Amino acid sequence: MNITKDTVVTLTFRASDASGKLLEDGKTPRSYLHGGYGNTLPGIETALEGQAAGYQTTVKLAPADAFGERDESLVTTIPKKDFPPGVKVGGQLEGHDDQGRHQVFTVVKIKGDTVHLDGNHPLAGQTLTFQLKVLDVKAASAEEIAHGHAHGAHGHHH
Repeated sequence: MNITKDTVVTLTFRASDASGKLLEDGKTPRSYLHGGYGNTLPGIETALEGQAAGYQTTVKLAPADAFGERDESLVTTIPKKDFPPGVKVGGQLEGHDDQGRHQVFTVVKIKGDTVHLDGNHPLAGQTLTFQLKVLDVKAASAEEIAHGHAHGAHGHHH
């Protein structure tokens, strides 16, 4: 079976940044629902479209095709007195951006009475390389399509 919209793709991938630093070792199989459901990066879906189990490729994705460009408007500060107790540098807070959209912010620094937050994905602005290996392709179930993600051993668990 070939990878098309509404197929569940099981694959392994090794991911590295532009300097060659390994970000994901590729040992754990992952499954996703193919076809624009937002379960993997669009550049990966494009590279795998029409392929079958056994297919291997290396894909280099520019920031726009991976986790986006950095948006400096998502870097902000809040007073430490407004900060929830127990969260440290590297921790994450959920909040809203200037337009009221849900946003996850990572604590990047605590300096004096000020907490520095970054709402960008940690890999935003980076060119990434993915070594992909397709292990299996199957038709998605009606439930997977309705839920918008793959279920099962390497997919989403409810």
